[in-house]
Amino acid sequence: MTQPYDGPIVDAHHHLWDLSMDRHPWLRPARDMVFGDSGPLRRNYLPADYRADARNQPVVATVHIEAGWDPADPVAETEWLETLDKADGIAARYVAHVPLDSPDAATLLERQAAFPRVAGIRDILSWHPDPARSFVARPDRMDDPAWRCGLALLAGHGLSFDLMIYPGQMADALRLVRDFPDQIFILNHCGSPADRDAEGMARWRAGLLALGREPNVHLKISDLVAYDHDWTAESLREVVLACLDAFGPGRSLFASDFPVAGLHASFDQVWDGFKACTADLTPAEQRALFHDNARRLYRID
Repeated sequence: MTQPYDGPIVDAHHHLWDLSMDRHPWLRPARDMVFGDSGPLRRNYLPADYRADARNQPVVATVHIEAGWDPADPVAETEWLETLDKADGIAARYVAHVPLDSPDAATLLERQAAFPRVAGIRDILSWHPDPARSFVARPDRMDDPAWRCGLALLAGHGLSFDLMIYPGQMADALRLVRDFPDQIFILNHCGSPADRDAEGMARWRAGLLALGREPNVHLKISDLVAYDHDWTAESLREVVLACLDAFGPGRSLFASDFPVAGLHASFDQVWDGFKACTADLTPAEQRALFHDNARRLYRID
């Protein structure tokens, strides 16, 4: 007998922004990105907006992921988050940004780690041969000695690293996570399966299985619709099950990636889809995916 999950949810990945501050360069011009036209995102998205989207789901805590704030002053985003209403557990923890190849990386990490809500760091690495899909200019940042020196400092602060890459970078990422066995990595957005033809999906599955064999890597199953704009329940299920096959319920966690995922699905469609995909798992496995793993990894007490 299958039973969809009906317990508490920790949303392990979402964003907030106030466009009146003009601190998010990527949101200034409306342009096409891998997730589609960014124009509809050019509006404030604050705790009240998240709360309205999540009103039908039992979200008890969330993790705010750095949202492309002006890289000249990444700590300012954390300072801004500290001023927001934390009712209902929204932004209970932060994954902050530090450019790890910066000469100031050590100082910036110390400043970010001084905030008790900062549980991890993200420095996006997603490079794609199609420039329109790339988030960074270089394909080789994770092999850069300066960048690796910055990454090596995270463990000393007890910080995880949110790893955002494309499948074509998974071989490099495999080498990276093996070179840093004491660092916790959390792979974002299912590993970004953006190339949806048979060859692209096969490459994604193979890379995911390889990374799933590394004990210091966890998988965030989030924003499937960013890479599958014409999604169906079955197409989402295929991706979720491949993720669970690679990482299992013990090292996977669900997240919304709102408001970005809202370009192609409602908040309820995201979470009800996750529930439908995992209805045949045990109650303990379901709770791990929807609540316990995120709570443990991001140190939400």
